[in-house]
Amino acid sequence: MPRLGSWIEPFPEGIYVRPADAWVDPSSPKPRALVTHGHADHARGGHGEVWATPETLAIMGVRYGPQVERPVTYGKSVRLGEVEVSFVPAGHVLGSAQILMEYRGERVVVSGDFKRRADPTCPPFVVTPCDIFISEATFGLPVFRHPDTGSEIDRLLHRLRAERGRCVLVGAYALGKAQRVIMELRGRGFDDPIYIHGALERLCNLYAELGVPLGELRLATGVPKEELKDRIILCPPGALNDRWSRRLPDPITAMASGWMRIRQRARQRNVELPLIISDHADWDELTRTIREVAPKEVWITHGREDALMHWCQLHQIKARELNLVGYEDEDD
Repeated sequence: MPRLGSWIEPFPEGIYVRPADAWVDPSSPKPRALVTHGHADHARGGHGEVWATPETLAIMGVRYGPQVERPVTYGKSVRLGEVEVSFVPAGHVLGSAQILMEYRGERVVVSGDFKRRADPTCPPFVVTPCDIFISEATFGLPVFRHPDTGSEIDRLLHRLRAERGRCVLVGAYALGKAQRVIMELRGRGFDDPIYIHGALERLCNLYAELGVPLGELRLATGVPKEELKDRIILCPPGALNDRWSRRLPDPITAMASGWMRIRQRARQRNVELPLIISDHADWDELTRTIREVAPKEVWITHGREDALMHWCQLHQIKARELNLVGYEDEDD
């Protein structure tokens, strides 16, 4: 009797689905790629054809230019070779999906990156029972328990209002995190213009085109220093301490990332206001998700594999580690 999941094979560059002749999130160009979401450690250019949600394809178009697109909306299924493939919301960023593959009575879910917290920029994660659940483990240690997102946004707004004449400069990844921070601010009633670094403009414009109402955004570059006082400014994490940021009016340097739980990371980046806002599941959410999905096996990728493997073994769930290359935390 063949082992469970013998028709899917992990390689360093991605997961090969033999009866579909397709790769999931390959890190090098392939003839047929199934892509969970638009972050660069999962979505690469140069593939022969790309199967993904329409939103992920739009993001890849902005980043990589024209490609052979095969859009699949949530809840729809397509047949590739002998495999039935469908895309299910992952709650990570706009367009992010878990990929459900069904073949000869077996169900495999590649979750990609996912989170369980509410996010105003994308549909919530949908629990999808399966035989094999391929899970990330970015924050797969018990120390990672993310606080309430609203309370972190309230801390940001409190600092802005308490220290007049300064600005709050928030480092946030260009795809997903920046737009989420903006929408969380809008949800707390902050209707002022939000200023952004030029590197965020294309994806913020795309989010707006795809129906995410970000409100009034203005480019911070070239704006008189006086105008930026008492403002919130968003930039890529790499711009927090570069020459661009030095022209801002006495910035309170903040960063929105799950890694801000680790004080040393905040100190290394000279972050004055660490905001623990993550687009990945924390430890409790990872383990809760595995319980709810109830798989026979868990395959664990890119992250703290050992702790999550140990938890699975304690709960009589077979687990294995996948050594995939090219996965990064992308300043979550």
